[in-house]
Amino acid sequence: MTEQNQETLPGAEDAPVGAAQASPKDSEFRISGKGEGAELASRQIARATGIVMIAFIISSLVGIAHQVVITDAFGTSAALDSFNAANRITELLFNLTAGGALGSAFIPLFTGFLTRDDKKGAWRLASGVVNVVFLVLIAVSILAWIFAPWIVKNGLYALTADSNMGQLSVTVRLLRIMLPTVVIFGISGLVMGMLNAHRSFLIPALAPAMYSLGIIFGTLALPKSWGVDRLAIGVVLGAAGHLLLQIPSLLRLPARAYSAAVGLKDKAVRQVLKLMLPRLVGAAVVQLNFVANTIIALSLGEGAASSVALAFALMMMPQRAIAQSAGIASLPTLSAQAEMGQFAHMRHTIARILRGIILLSLPASLGLILLRVPLVRVLYERGEFGAESTRLVAWALLWYAAGLVGHCLVEVLSRAFYALHDTRTPVLVGVGAMSLNIGLSFLLAAWFRSIGWMPHGGLALANSVATGLESLLLLELLRRKLKGMEGKSILRGASAALIGSALMTLTVYAYLRLMPGEQGVLALLGGMLAGVVVYGLSLRLLRVPELDSVLRIIKNKLSR
Repeated sequence: MTEQNQETLPGAEDAPVGAAQASPKDSEFRISGKGEGAELASRQIARATGIVMIAFIISSLVGIAHQVVITDAFGTSAALDSFNAANRITELLFNLTAGGALGSAFIPLFTGFLTRDDKKGAWRLASGVVNVVFLVLIAVSILAWIFAPWIVKNGLYALTADSNMGQLSVTVRLLRIMLPTVVIFGISGLVMGMLNAHRSFLIPALAPAMYSLGIIFGTLALPKSWGVDRLAIGVVLGAAGHLLLQIPSLLRLPARAYSAAVGLKDKAVRQVLKLMLPRLVGAAVVQLNFVANTIIALSLGEGAASSVALAFALMMMPQRAIAQSAGIASLPTLSAQAEMGQFAHMRHTIARILRGIILLSLPASLGLILLRVPLVRVLYERGEFGAESTRLVAWALLWYAAGLVGHCLVEVLSRAFYALHDTRTPVLVGVGAMSLNIGLSFLLAAWFRSIGWMPHGGLALANSVATGLESLLLLELLRRKLKGMEGKSILRGASAALIGSALMTLTVYAYLRLMPGEQGVLALLGGMLAGVVVYGLSLRLLRVPELDSVLRIIKNKLSR
């Protein structure tokens, strides 16, 4: 490592255990030196992002299928409200005890050991963390099972004036059925982190498809007389599939070793737990925000909670394909760059990622807004899901889609801080954003109701506003931490995205206006095709380099 590539940044003194210097040995985790190193890293991330994106698209398609199966069977009924409420609690418990904290704390340290070619230390760390997480999640799940009636009555339905005791009992039963997923996803998340650190992205990215397949199986294969219980059982089966799919890849990793020791005396394990603490605070705030939205939605009448959940899931599909794929693919590389002090390369890498995300997420956001009604109608309007359900979900999707760019930016910016072993900054920003979200949820829901709009749309708008502000603040703080961010390059990409998206919006709007009758499959597919073509041609005319790179990759693949 050359002198020029070693910069001192605020907070960089919090180096991982034993991070005196990267090993000079050649390694798959070593980033090239000065000059071409940043470009090489960008190409590596681009390839990995492409792999993960394809896998996420596959998983998202299976995810759409499981949502179609669910809505066909349950519509936006009180039973589905109960399921979504119970599922929110399991997500809360998982994220409060492990969740995203594992990725932010575990992956950078695990990658650090691999970068230094200390595989023994890496697997000692992995074993210790797995054992601690398993024991904690088991204890939390048992306590939640015991106190499930209190959690549901005094938490989820606290704002519901005239509570339906039958619905309360259903929610309690569903919560107890789904509690094993808290433990399963905790272990599966760690396995995913180990594979990602070894640059293995495909199988972990396909794991969500197994989760969706489990839900489909439970809903369709189990007896209909079991009611919504079969959906909860499907969730447990899907979580098991999420973990089992990754096990063969884990067993093939080099120098893999497992120790039954809890590992609390291990310095590296303690550092993971230390780094997790601020992230857990942030996860708690985020999940409490989701729970607060669920509580508010349950008080807005039958179908509101389900509509918000379905709309949010639709918005998150492009977010996963665009941002999570880039975030997952980039974290090991960013962690390695930070480990070796290559902060100039890190700035370049982040700038390239942000340009790509803006170029993809802005048109996706506008596309969801324009095509929300035919999208919801084509996907869900059948069986128990009627025209009124379409209206409810499309309304929430309108306001959630407005925040897609912010959600995408936060996904990558947060990981950049994690790579620098700074979990405190994104947590503090996230706490502020989610606190704002909760406050705005009450205000905007009331305002929407006062002007005659469906109030659950206010919950979605609150989320979009808070997340947008969060992304802007994270970007500014990261720019200061890295002493720059190649802002001109990012602005050029954003400008091209704005011009192309404006032309796309006009084209799709005109197409929809010309469509006769009720908008369905023809409106959706035609609008998507017109939007993609116009946006692609716009980027071509503007000579956006990212488009040329994509076309070059496609050409190379076809010529083989």
